[in-house]
Amino acid sequence: MEIPRRSFLKYASLAAAGSAAGIGPFGALNAFAQSGSSDYKALVCIFLDGGNDGNNLLVPYTTSGYQNYASLRGPLALPQSSLLPLNGLPNFALNPNLPELQSLFNTGQVALLANVGTLVAPITRAQYLANQVATPTNLLSHIDQQGLWQNCQQSTTTPAGWGGKIADALQGGNSAPSYPIVTSVAGAQIFCTGNSTNYSSIIPGSYGQVQCTEPTGCEARLEAAQQMLTFNSGLTLIQADNTLTSAAYNYSTALTNAVRSASPMATEFPATSLGAQLQQIAQVIQVRAALGTGRQIFFASLGGFDTHANQIVIQSPLLVQLSQAMKAFYQATQELGVSNNVTSFTMSDFARAFLPNSASGSDHAWGSHHLIMGGAVKGGQLYGTYPTLALGGPDDMGTTGRWIPSTSAAQYAATLASWFGVADANLNSILPVLGNFQTRNLGFV
Repeated sequence: MEIPRRSFLKYASLAAAGSAAGIGPFGALNAFAQSGSSDYKALVCIFLDGGNDGNNLLVPYTTSGYQNYASLRGPLALPQSSLLPLNGLPNFALNPNLPELQSLFNTGQVALLANVGTLVAPITRAQYLANQVATPTNLLSHIDQQGLWQNCQQSTTTPAGWGGKIADALQGGNSAPSYPIVTSVAGAQIFCTGNSTNYSSIIPGSYGQVQCTEPTGCEARLEAAQQMLTFNSGLTLIQADNTLTSAAYNYSTALTNAVRSASPMATEFPATSLGAQLQQIAQVIQVRAALGTGRQIFFASLGGFDTHANQIVIQSPLLVQLSQAMKAFYQATQELGVSNNVTSFTMSDFARAFLPNSASGSDHAWGSHHLIMGGAVKGGQLYGTYPTLALGGPDDMGTTGRWIPSTSAAQYAATLASWFGVADANLNSILPVLGNFQTRNLGFV
């Protein structure tokens, strides 16, 4: 990981980021750290940054359903002949750029979740239009909805995310592992931030020693940084920064030593951004025993989905990248013998409006469709309720096909957290809006 002089402390702190204040302690992580591999579990979030158009992810495939879809989508409609049919789900088909995920769906390792979004409470079109039920803050805003997907609350004022709060809940009785339960390969994220646990942020392929990019004076600066770790000042802020910097070096050292001692994996990953991220995650999973973690949570992201113009041209290669990288990652979990222990899932800011705009793109919307992958997934099925594709219809928040979610992101998260080992009694504190929904487990895993 190459770090310029001015960025050294920033990156050191990022690598040890954690609590709401950024300086939370890294305690004994969880009661599963020393348990056998059969009890190991990992969650892998793949965030589709910008708002993926779920309307072109999962498409009606019956004659009447497709004709309605095509007449409303206009230039955004995918040719019916190009769609990928799904075994056991004859009324729908996948985007033609997802053949690897089609194969995994048809063999039972991938499930689909329809029309899920950032709900505060169940809401109908009539209630929304009459402003009778609370809705997420700044609905349709990128930064706010990204944050709300990651913290499952009504606003982003709370900086802790549900991935980090799961790590908080699973702290427990064994000695502290040498590496955090939560790792981001996509920079600082609300999802990863806990109230009392740290997370690691690493650049894929660059988990080794911190390096200096300046032409001169590198050794002196790195030596000074190491000395700073032992500097016992009387100032709380400096002591906190020392702790973070020390944690950054410790995490880096632990991961570097573990990965260097591991055999190279045979699985080939695509040479893409998401491919590199998921390959890095697979490597961290591979050395989980050396790191002392029996539970791991990861965050990866793929950007570029804000398709206000030329959507077909832009979205297609992104979905190719998604499909190929997810398939390679699943194969890697098979190679490592943990395919039943690792569950991957997608999230995104929001969907796109069903009605195209004048630039052959689509604008910000709300509920969307998502993918869940893993050996423990009850795949080959569609969960949730697919919306009625009618402009101004019962599921439209307006007149352009912005679907009101029928399933909450909190229900989605609760289902994953329950599988991961979080007690039901702890779910409401991790997911504060969950209590507003009758169904707490969607049953896909």
